[in-house]
Amino acid sequence: MTEDLGYGWQGDLVDLPAYLKRIGHDGDLSPTAGTLRALHRAHVMSIPFENLEIMLGRPIGLSLDAVQAKLVDAPRGGYCFEHNRLFAAVLERLGYEITALASRVMMGGQVLRPCSHVLLHVRPPDLPRDEPGWLCDVGFGGGPLEPLRFRDGEEAAQDGWGFRLGKEKATPTPWAEGSAEWALYQRLPKGWTRRQTFALNETFRIDFDVLNHYVSTNPRSPFTMRPFTQRFLPDVHYVLDGTTLTTTRPDGAVETRALAPEELPEVLESRFGIVLATEDVPRLIAFLRA
Repeated sequence: MTEDLGYGWQGDLVDLPAYLKRIGHDGDLSPTAGTLRALHRAHVMSIPFENLEIMLGRPIGLSLDAVQAKLVDAPRGGYCFEHNRLFAAVLERLGYEITALASRVMMGGQVLRPCSHVLLHVRPPDLPRDEPGWLCDVGFGGGPLEPLRFRDGEEAAQDGWGFRLGKEKATPTPWAEGSAEWALYQRLPKGWTRRQTFALNETFRIDFDVLNHYVSTNPRSPFTMRPFTQRFLPDVHYVLDGTTLTTTRPDGAVETRALAPEELPEVLESRFGIVLATEDVPRLIAFLRA
């Protein structure tokens, strides 16, 4: 057996037929921009965002076997490290060039936040080297539905949802005066919001493990405090934050509903496509009550 040196995404080990069935894609698989858009949209619409394993007292595994068992073989979802780990392996299997990037989730704030999210820079194999690739993120839970062309000023309207990508000046430091980074903006009901910032520093699988450990175990991480699930579709964005269900439409209409802990399992299934194992239902309810 060849030693795993940690480079690449182990695309040769991915169960491609099972993945394609999970996301409902039966179209072309040639490594083109069109295939990338179709796979990205199908993945986002089919596999939800969720952090429920943490609430259930189990670790988040990032081995390809663990990610496939949870996101592909089970009616479950995951968060950014799981989603983009799986998507990178699939794209590598199909022949794309993938570079992972770590980002800071700002959501309009100005206070510097740690890198706690990952996204992917993807290039089809026949793309000229002087042409930009595509920014993919199937693991944020709030879109985009399709990749964004990786170029300054790129703006996309996707089924009424708005996204914008561009360069901005990083916070000046004595050793990096005038350095630039990138920002992804999203049009929310309150207007354009700088969702996340990132630099073009390559991130590897081992870095996913380190970031994942912090996000899933640190008491200051928002993902260790309460259930947080999302499902992003062309006509609606569902968010379950603790026991509050928020429904947002592309036109900016927002509805909120407070749930009793006992209602969560049914809502998870009907709105998010997440079906908990029988023994996990009382555990989640007990966590919420506590």
